[in-house]
Amino acid sequence: MNKSSDIDLTVGNPGKVILRFCIPILLTSLLQNLYSTIDTIVIGQFVGKEALAGVGSTGAVNFLVIGFCMGLCMGFVIPIAQFYGAKDYLSLRKTYANSIWVSLAFGLTITVIVCIFCRQILLIMMTPVEVMAPAYDYIFLIFAGIPITIAYNLLAGTIRSLGDSKSPLIFLIYAAIINIGFDILSVTVFHMGVRGPAAATLLAQLFSCILCYFHIKKNFRILHIEDVSEWKLDSHFIGKLCKMGVPMGFQFSITAIGCVILQIGVNTLGSSAIAAVAAGSKFGMFLQCPTDALGSTMSTYAGQNVGAKKIDRIGQGLRFAVISGCIYSIVIFVIMFFTAKYCMLLFIKPNETQIIADAALYCIISALFYPFLVLVNTVRYTIQGMGYSTFAVIAGVLEMFARSFVGVSLIPIFGYVASCFSSPFAWIFADLFLVPAFFHVKKKNNETTHGSIIVTLEKTMFPMMIRNHILLKHKKGAVASKAAFECP
Repeated sequence: MNKSSDIDLTVGNPGKVILRFCIPILLTSLLQNLYSTIDTIVIGQFVGKEALAGVGSTGAVNFLVIGFCMGLCMGFVIPIAQFYGAKDYLSLRKTYANSIWVSLAFGLTITVIVCIFCRQILLIMMTPVEVMAPAYDYIFLIFAGIPITIAYNLLAGTIRSLGDSKSPLIFLIYAAIINIGFDILSVTVFHMGVRGPAAATLLAQLFSCILCYFHIKKNFRILHIEDVSEWKLDSHFIGKLCKMGVPMGFQFSITAIGCVILQIGVNTLGSSAIAAVAAGSKFGMFLQCPTDALGSTMSTYAGQNVGAKKIDRIGQGLRFAVISGCIYSIVIFVIMFFTAKYCMLLFIKPNETQIIADAALYCIISALFYPFLVLVNTVRYTIQGMGYSTFAVIAGVLEMFARSFVGVSLIPIFGYVASCFSSPFAWIFADLFLVPAFFHVKKKNNETTHGSIIVTLEKTMFPMMIRNHILLKHKKGAVASKAAFECP
């Protein structure tokens, strides 16, 4: 292991180790969203409002498909974190090997399906005719690169699950430079339109993927598979991976289905509303990076501590994450209240005053409800790290219903303002389920842990007690014999 960069989350002060582990993930998330945001800036400033609206109209379906792939990979690395916490390195290697095979199968299958039906998906979403061409050009290329997206997220997630959150950050810095550079060149020099930023995103991910692969090969000997049998498909490990990965993937997708239905409602409001939501949500994703980083941290933190059977540390760590996230939320709301409209000038030309005002309103309303988002991310990922992915799926279903209700029922009545409340409404609905679910899961894990301790004591103490009893009897017998021999 590379001892300079890996962190054992099962020892030390929970707040300190979470902070140390979270900061690189936060910077990684900021970088990812930075070059994604720059994609939007380049399109909005150099290609035009229709192109921005076209790319924005694909946001929900992008989240639906790419979100499933990312959730899948996040679920796959949870067993790796658990086996690492338990110091079961043979099972860890087998899990890693099987995760590669399963990821390959999912990646190829998803890519073929979504590329074939890409245009039909956009039509179902009622994408306006004037933005259909840029929407299709952008999203088709993103979908064609799904295997690269899955490979990157699996390798980077594996590195983080073993306690190294710094290396993926370093790799992403290089990738961000490539992405930003190619973004500008593709649009201003090569005149690739919306295809340029899409290609830049995939190129950056491919570069990061290659760096992650060589980093694992060089620094993580516990993942070196020297016995060919460890590469063998194993139904036990495949089942464990699918049990964790598929629900997490569906959790993202189920949430995204609500976003798709919401996007259909927004699409009926016209290209200006689409552009405003696209700009507001894109900047919102940038602001939400700290809450996303806390969530990713808690997934690994909970996974390692479950493997080490240190359940009490999980509650302590979650408390720290929630408090930290709420403090951030209050600060960012105050900042956005005074600066949101100026931030929107990054995406929208100054003469589009109504779009700027609408996008700023979207950001301010969302920021007001960020404490609820903090709970969603930290509690949900903690539950997943503890091995209960089904609860995360239920939370995703609640988010889907909330966003769908806004898209179908509220937007036709209240118009654009309703779309600004869609995410806060979804976060609150999810929290109403997730908070009680966490206490249930914690109690269940405590009972399991205490039960396993009793079994361990039975296996170790009872044989020792029997052995001591036999020795004591033997000792007494020997003393009695000696006394009998010495008596006259």
